[in-house]
Amino acid sequence: MTKLTKNRKFALDKLEQDKLYTLKEASVLVKEITKTKFDASVDLDVRLGIDPRKSNQMVRGVVSLPHGTGKSTRVLVLCTPDKETEAKEAGADYVGLDDYVEKIKGGWTDMDVIITMPSVMGKVGQLGRILGPRGLMPNPKSGTVTMEIGKAVKEVKQGKIDFKVDKSGIIHASIGKVSFEPHKIAENAKEFLAMVNKLKPAAAKGTYIRSMFLSSTMSPGIKIDPKGFDD
Repeated sequence: MTKLTKNRKFALDKLEQDKLYTLKEASVLVKEITKTKFDASVDLDVRLGIDPRKSNQMVRGVVSLPHGTGKSTRVLVLCTPDKETEAKEAGADYVGLDDYVEKIKGGWTDMDVIITMPSVMGKVGQLGRILGPRGLMPNPKSGTVTMEIGKAVKEVKQGKIDFKVDKSGIIHASIGKVSFEPHKIAENAKEFLAMVNKLKPAAAKGTYIRSMFLSSTMSPGIKIDPKGFDD
């Protein structure tokens, strides 16, 4: 039997077994039960009542969190020379095209988001086998294939995230940091959940949001009442 650490025992003692917490309560509690020496991420896991194997029940979207993610997002822009200045002025970390395409082919993936434009997707498409498994492939649906390069870079830097339900019917998203004030964690979570609700597939039957848990990088999950996340 695995021995509980002091911090893990403290966290579990704080949680009431079988209780469904409001989002407001969970946002306070997640800070109390996290004892890491680093600024841990705050994650939200949402189990949906859908069948992700069916294309008409896929849930994927983007949302701009009102208080950002707290993370420093490294953005690579793959674009033609006429768009390079726009990308750099918007705050992109890496800007170019052919040189970065070759670099990625060599195994370089030191970025969090890639933004590109429709006219160069032919070149970017060659990188699918490398970028796809890492979730880095640009996609028009997530706003990362666009002619509005500057706007896209700024949105990502300010806290825009994209999310997708996994094969188990669960959406995982980082919505902030433990250093955030509780109301900021709650407001980010509400914005995220509002978008998930908005994207409910017409083909989905029965209860849409089955369960959800708020946790930090090293904490147990705090079960939230799906019917009371506006509280």
